[in-house]
Amino acid sequence: MGSWRRVAFALILVLCFSSKSLLSMAAIKAAYWPSSTDSYQPPLSIDTTYFTHLYYAFIEMDPLTFKLRVSPNESVLLSEFTAAIKLRDPRVKTLVSIGGGGSNSTAFALMASSKPSRQIFIESTIEVARTFGFHGLDLDWEFPANPDEMASLAKLFIEWRGAIETEAYSSRRPRLLLTAAVYFSPHFFLSDTPRSYPSKAIKYHLDWVNAMCFDYRGAWDTSETGAHAALYDPKSNVSTSYGIDAWLGSGLPQSMLVMGLPLYGHTWKLKDPNVHGIGAPAVGVGPGGDTGVLTYTQVVQFSCTNNATVVYDRTTVSTYLYAGHSWVGYDDARSTIGKIRFAITRHIGGYFFWAVSYDQDWDISRQGA
Repeated sequence: MGSWRRVAFALILVLCFSSKSLLSMAAIKAAYWPSSTDSYQPPLSIDTTYFTHLYYAFIEMDPLTFKLRVSPNESVLLSEFTAAIKLRDPRVKTLVSIGGGGSNSTAFALMASSKPSRQIFIESTIEVARTFGFHGLDLDWEFPANPDEMASLAKLFIEWRGAIETEAYSSRRPRLLLTAAVYFSPHFFLSDTPRSYPSKAIKYHLDWVNAMCFDYRGAWDTSETGAHAALYDPKSNVSTSYGIDAWLGSGLPQSMLVMGLPLYGHTWKLKDPNVHGIGAPAVGVGPGGDTGVLTYTQVVQFSCTNNATVVYDRTTVSTYLYAGHSWVGYDDARSTIGKIRFAITRHIGGYFFWAVSYDQDWDISRQGA
């Protein structure tokens, strides 16, 4: 009997270890790679150790033909990206992301409004993904502007998934992944035009969504400093915790929700350098040009050059620094770990970074390990 108990106990330990390993393997650890020259980083320089999925960002849609634009230069970049990631680690999946924050939202709305134009777009996306060796497709439409456009988005997801499955069956190749970058909340409760994402269509036709849990504060409001990716906000619903819980409340399975983490900060110019907490009076943007944005690498450099004071804020689970009149709100390793722990408590699918090339010596990217 004693021997049996020892065997049973050993088996339980093995099962527990295996479960934890499977959870670790299943977690999505993703990042977007910007192809633009202002933040270019050679794909071969990406340390793929810290990621399970990497997104090429971005490819544009032609507003007249509804096909993806692939210039000769873009063709080279797409090929280099997939080849480099495959060489570094063939286990890492690559996806091509369509759109982005600077894309033409009106063109997306027009494309999604009719079945013929949706079909042209869908066929073009599958062709590009297969031609350049991607494992999946991602839509970053920022943002459908009204309930009608959200209804069109639902139709697009349904038809897109159907086309992807048909193509996989006919080509005898693994099905392409289909994901989307979405607002931090399923409901646009801050907008003059309230609308919500089609959660049912997302649930049944996408593999997961990347919730953009950042840019809550920025240059559009220079009256006071703020945590632009606050995990918690005791004064409002503009926070990551609210957005994640709202997405889960909309009926989206936990495994289909991926939390966004920023690798950049927003800056302000303090009104009084002696008053420097979150919510301190400000009179404009700080370092980082007209937009008041610094990559994490630039934040680290600014901190060192200016001997800045760095503060971790437990209330919002964020970090900020100040030096003279300059104030920067961002995430460092400590606040990133806090947010990843939150993701674990909610049992969601994982996290993604915007953007992989903004990190400093992989200081933030490695925290998920």
